[in-house]
Amino acid sequence: MAGHHHALTRRLLTLAGLAVGPVLVLGVFFVLPVSGMVALGFWPDGAFDPGGVLEVLARPRVHRVAWFTVWSASAATLLSVVLGMPAAFALHRLAIPGRRLVRAALLVPFVLPTVVVGVAFRELLGESGPLGFLGLDGTPVAIIAGLVFFNVAVVVRAVGAAWESLDPRPGEAAAALGATPWQVFRTVTLPALRPAVVGAASVVFLFCATAFGIVLTLGGVRYATVETEIYLLTTTLFDLQAAAALSVLQLLVVTVLLALAARLRAVPDPSAHRAVVRARGVRVPDVPAVAATGVLLLAVAAPIATLVAGSLQTTEGWGLDNYRALTTTGDDGALLVPVTEALVTSLRTAVDATWMALLFGLVVGIVVTRRSHTRTERRVRSVLDGFFMLPLGVSAVTLGFGFLITLDRPPVDLRDSALLVPIAQALVALPLVVRTIVPVLAGIDDRQRQAAASLGATPWRALLTVDLPALWKPLVAASGFAFAVSLGEFGATAFLARDERPTVPVVIFRLIGHPGEMNYGMALAASVVLAAATAVVVLAVERLRVPSVGAF
Repeated sequence: MAGHHHALTRRLLTLAGLAVGPVLVLGVFFVLPVSGMVALGFWPDGAFDPGGVLEVLARPRVHRVAWFTVWSASAATLLSVVLGMPAAFALHRLAIPGRRLVRAALLVPFVLPTVVVGVAFRELLGESGPLGFLGLDGTPVAIIAGLVFFNVAVVVRAVGAAWESLDPRPGEAAAALGATPWQVFRTVTLPALRPAVVGAASVVFLFCATAFGIVLTLGGVRYATVETEIYLLTTTLFDLQAAAALSVLQLLVVTVLLALAARLRAVPDPSAHRAVVRARGVRVPDVPAVAATGVLLLAVAAPIATLVAGSLQTTEGWGLDNYRALTTTGDDGALLVPVTEALVTSLRTAVDATWMALLFGLVVGIVVTRRSHTRTERRVRSVLDGFFMLPLGVSAVTLGFGFLITLDRPPVDLRDSALLVPIAQALVALPLVVRTIVPVLAGIDDRQRQAAASLGATPWRALLTVDLPALWKPLVAASGFAFAVSLGEFGATAFLARDERPTVPVVIFRLIGHPGEMNYGMALAASVVLAAATAVVVLAVERLRVPSVGAF
């Protein structure tokens, strides 16, 4: 009994030792900013004043902004699911030549900087663009198209991964008994895919509702979401209490949505259960699915191709003038530093954010996936798991705003620290790292670690000999995604980047905000450079063939 108690104490102490670092980091860089934001909303002058928050929420513009956020995110989510489902089937169930390359190509928009996506759609839909005759520039349709472009990869990857695991034989048997392909799909396969579809749709809705760069670039002040309104209230109107009130509202709504999505995924569906037992496969017409995938690929390629073409256009025809101008500060002093210097800053910042996110994500993964031997251990791990997942419910803009108002005074004064932006970007990239690493760690048989321990291996030795061989590819993939996400992060960085140390996304936004043909051409060229960098990283990650990468 004493030995059992001693073992339990040792395991709990080990768990506490591993968890103390991430808990302190989240406490300082998540709980403190969020608490400061809530305090600014409800205690603006040191006294509790909920009336101020209610006054903000009662404003007609806030109602318009909230409604536009909800319906635009809903429309974009629905379109992403409708367009992504055929591609998910074609790219994960059919032996199409070059399907890995197509899957990687469809994944590129997901990690493209949101400012780049906004600039690409402006170039595509603007008056002089290929689709300028449609008159969609500056309309909600343009915003929704940008959101779908950015998020359809989530549906393709998440639903496709689930579809790939379904056994085709029961579906083929159902078809042999007289069921048409669409009947099998509608009544058998779709209910079986419900958890994956609901999960993907909830993530897409979350991304759309908290989109920043796309909406800010394409909608401006006229079509604002809660996310862009927080930014405008802070940087343009200097109404910090109103911005804090909207941040609190957004935080509550996102938390409720995440809880609801988790419940929908968890609730068993009788029809889905029958589908799994009777006919888990699917037979849908191959030709329409392939054709729909081809159309989707063209739709994804069009904005990027237009962006590249626009960057090569000069006053004298075609050339590299816009790229050569990246070594300057633009017309009329649009920038304080050249774009090339901002690119160096972006790369350095992304490297710092990547190792932070990787180190933090690895420790979190180890803490939440180790097998619990007692109810006490399970309860502690469950609490820690919930605590570590809290940043999933906070948008980048809200996080940046929280940093801005809380980390500016002792004992945590980081206003002039070069680590402030990398830390914020690391927290933004953390969900991708955790969701890539955790499924792999959870799949490792704990008995292998026990066998290593029985042979005298220390916990660190067991980690190196048992976990690392299975984990190195996911670690490389996670670092690639973290690097790409950090390279293009704009929401938090827009608040935190110093004028003399901007990142490339911040520079692009400043260039398109300054009139002048040279400035706009430089913005296009900088966008292409940033898009190319992220695309190379994503294509390299795709070659690693890490299944957990699809678990957004």
